Amino acid sequence: MRRKRWKIILIIGIVALSVWALYPPSEKIHLGLDLLGGMHLILEVDTARLPENVSAGEAVDRALLVIRNRIDQFGVREPLIQKQGQSWIAVQLPGIKDPQRAIDIIGRTALLEFKLVDEKGELPSNISDTSGLSSENEVLYGTDGKAYLLKKEVLMTGAALSLARVDMDEYGRPRISLEFNKIGAGQFARITRRHVGERLAIILDNKVHSAPVIKQEITGGKAIIEGKFSVEEANDLAIVLKAGALPVPFKVGPEGEPFIEKRQVGPSLGEDSIRKGVFAIILGLILVLSFMFFYYRMSGLIADFALLLNIVILLGALAGFGATLTLPGIAGIILTVGMSVDANVLIFERIREEIRGGKGPWSAIAAGYSRAFPAILDSNLTTLITALLLFQFGTGPVKGFAVTLSLGILISMFTAIIVTRVIFDESVPREAQKLSI
Repeated sequence: MRRKRWKIILIIGIVALSVWALYPPSEKIHLGLDLLGGMHLILEVDTARLPENVSAGEAVDRALLVIRNRIDQFGVREPLIQKQGQSWIAVQLPGIKDPQRAIDIIGRTALLEFKLVDEKGELPSNISDTSGLSSENEVLYGTDGKAYLLKKEVLMTGAALSLARVDMDEYGRPRISLEFNKIGAGQFARITRRHVGERLAIILDNKVHSAPVIKQEITGGKAIIEGKFSVEEANDLAIVLKAGALPVPFKVGPEGEPFIEKRQVGPSLGEDSIRKGVFAIILGLILVLSFMFFYYRMSGLIADFALLLNIVILLGALAGFGATLTLPGIAGIILTVGMSVDANVLIFERIREEIRGGKGPWSAIAAGYSRAFPAILDSNLTTLITALLLFQFGTGPVKGFAVTLSLGILISMFTAIIVTRVIFDESVPREAQKLSI
């Protein structure tokens, strides 16, 4: 009796927790790229341009970290960023409202450099012809189109940055304030001490954003990037600076961007997939529920109740774990609808055999559950192992299928074995002579 009471408390607790995690569904269940629409990008590391001491795998891992940091700061919900093969990175951004802005943030190199302006040298009369330049100099352009003669030596890079944020100057124009870490602050202080009176160019992706005169040693470890920014441009620039520069070169795609594949998925395609998926789930439910009722009568209704409970708990688990629902995930739910009654079919057939052998309903129920359990465990365990392998070695959509399938298997065993047994125990008296099965 005490064990039965704890089973009832467990069932009520799990159902209540599932409903709480699920409500409201529109806010708790996140949809993947194939259902919500968005952007799909593929980047490929240019292994031919990697330094000799850096392997392709190491380069991809470092780039993954930078791209993930940028997207996290951009605020995309449930992005998918993962390594594919040895040199590819796949990025999926579901529900993105400004695809081009996201592309610019991900693809920007964000290489921040500090170089001295060579004020003693002269710019060539024909700037496009740099053959007469000293090997120690180079010509770069500013954001305003002005040409600068710079020394090639890089005094400092953005690797020493600890913070980049947007604030306003005295005229209300956005600018980016930089703060360096302890090592970078010391390095910046030495640079400004040695070059007082000279101009220090702040260069981002080979464009000079400003070239102020160093008036005195700067010991606070701070600098400012000024330019003709909009607030959004300044925010995006601060994002990529905080996340760091892309540490490896990528192959350039057909549009001159570092993406070998760029595809936008429309939300209408996702809406159609959701509509068809929901229709398939409802149709499958109706057919399974009808079959169980007509074939097993009142016992089939108990299995039907367990099946509906299974769906509620499964959706609640997906919401509670923050899982992303994809089209293969919907397929996993549909498969779960069919698989979740398998255990009850085995149990009910075993109960029928026990009744045909002369046992009463109560004894037949107890024997049916105990003798069917090994077969149920074996069949579900083998499927669960397959689902775990799919999750371990599969990519995004395959993982979504594996997650829903794994949860569905575990939950279906709970509802088919524990929930239905409790209902039988509560509804079938020990002295009953007949069982509707």
